[in-house]
Amino acid sequence: MNDDSAARPDDEFRELFEKFLSGNGDIDPAALAGAAGLPRDPAALQALFAQLRNALSQPTSPEATAQLALDQAISAAGQNDRSIDAESSTAFGHAFDVADIWLTDATEFGALQARPVLLTRREWVRLTMPVWNALSTPVSSRISDAMTSLLESQTPEDLVGELGGASGVLRSLGGTLFAMQLGHVVGQLASEVVSGGDIGVALLPDGKAALLPHNVSALATGLDIDEQEVRLYLAVRELAHARLFHHARWLPLDLQSALTAYAQGIRIDASPLEHLMDDFDPSNPEELRAALTDGRLIPPKTEDQERALSRIETQLAHIEGWVDVVTHEATRRLPKADALSETMRRRRAGGGPAESAFAALVGLELRPRRLREASMMWRRITDAVGVNARDALWAHPDLMPTGDDIDDPAALIDRVVATARGDAPMQDDMDRALDDLLRGDAPPEN
Repeated sequence: MNDDSAARPDDEFRELFEKFLSGNGDIDPAALAGAAGLPRDPAALQALFAQLRNALSQPTSPEATAQLALDQAISAAGQNDRSIDAESSTAFGHAFDVADIWLTDATEFGALQARPVLLTRREWVRLTMPVWNALSTPVSSRISDAMTSLLESQTPEDLVGELGGASGVLRSLGGTLFAMQLGHVVGQLASEVVSGGDIGVALLPDGKAALLPHNVSALATGLDIDEQEVRLYLAVRELAHARLFHHARWLPLDLQSALTAYAQGIRIDASPLEHLMDDFDPSNPEELRAALTDGRLIPPKTEDQERALSRIETQLAHIEGWVDVVTHEATRRLPKADALSETMRRRRAGGGPAESAFAALVGLELRPRRLREASMMWRRITDAVGVNARDALWAHPDLMPTGDDIDDPAALIDRVVATARGDAPMQDDMDRALDDLLRGDAPPEN
């Protein structure tokens, strides 16, 4: 094997892929593009093979794969994108102005300092892609690790030392393919979302609110509701979401820590990859795409992941439930407010095709499974203690309702009501802190 004339495993591996990428392999290039979840047009094929050739020639850095995902997402989002005209800018600007006024009595959280913006689909991708990359990086790296380990496990022991180049190539190819898949999914998601807060998590920078006029118009058309009413309803909802995240400064970090805890537990089951390699049919690369996107590589969740997921789902339910109640209160003047509220609940509960694809790709669903129950809880709290005492619960994570409170908020409501009256014994630090917040007192200095 030390003979210079003998082909090294990594050289053979490169030669195999270079032959395929030149069009001399057995896999139909158009079929591979479809298997990767990409359009089968010439431009998509050219981009696919250019990236794969680059992955063969040099290692792919995290920065490079992030840029690749962004480029692919912008390309996918731009296929049916359209610019924002002056008429739309005026109409949506008026909707945001009215929404700010209507929210005055619906929440104690004040108006944002930054003016709300209107985004094209491509602009939404550029602003939100850092969050999508952060959510998907653990899965991407673990898939690359699994593919490399599988190659090493199937290599004779005396050749493992010579496998470094081939392992690096395979890792680079795995990261590249995943980045292109992620970019395509996020690009498709850009055609489904209507606002910055539509997914529930903080995708936009702090204090930013945004609507996507193209998608709002499409939603209004599908609902057969006057677009002016849809614009106003969604403007209220988006501003409520942005105000919450801006004033509850701990909330984005708390959600991120739960998402990180979940992601750290993600592992990849290499056995589907092994079976795929054993039975791979070059004429049917659709199986390759399915393996990456149907969730089969991600085994059942661990106990730690289940706890993190429960925390995420509870937090999302709190956020969406609060936004739901505040929006309902602020949009009482709209004739179709109830119909729009039900539409948004169903959209968040079910998600769209692209959101489902993202969930399968990274093994994480961003859906508030107990949205209706959380909305009912926030409504009961509002009726019992009013807007200010309700919103004071967002001042600190220790003051927040628990998952059990969503199921049965009676005890929480009794405690908040008693504390607000000032006639309840303070039993613990949480109760004392809540009492201080409701009375407007500053905490004692140490």
